[in-house]
Amino acid sequence: MYDRMLFPTDGGETTGKALEHAIDIAVTYDATLHILYVIDKAVFAGDIETGPILEQFETIGEAVLDEVSQDARTGGVESVVTHRARGSPHEQILEYATEQDIDLVVMGTHGRTGLNRYLIGSTAEKVVRLADMPVLTVRTPREEQEGETD
Repeated sequence: MYDRMLFPTDGGETTGKALEHAIDIAVTYDATLHILYVIDKAVFAGDIETGPILEQFETIGEAVLDEVSQDARTGGVESVVTHRARGSPHEQILEYATEQDIDLVVMGTHGRTGLNRYLIGSTAEKVVRLADMPVLTVRTPREEQEGETD
């Protein structure tokens, strides 16, 4: 049923529980797990020299990809592919999923509601609304969300 799965991550607090689900499903179906890190295009806004900032985000991205891929392999996933992209996160996730013929996207979400959701937006929500393939969202438990209020 699932041969190619996508796990987009920014390495943030929503990674843990969602990765557990992604690993479990990938192992169950012997699927290839694609791990995607997107450097948000907002980093490049304006006329600011972004060279050092971009390098820092790329370094962080590589560290996140290394850590998550190692966790997946330790969890029993035999085939792991990593990729780093730049742009709007939801657009890059959808583009990658389409290009790689992904069967399932598994991603974490903060579960924000009300004004926070409206102001901050939700990459996961945009992916769910626009994806042509199934998307499993895994909400971070409230006790793991430090300092957040709805």
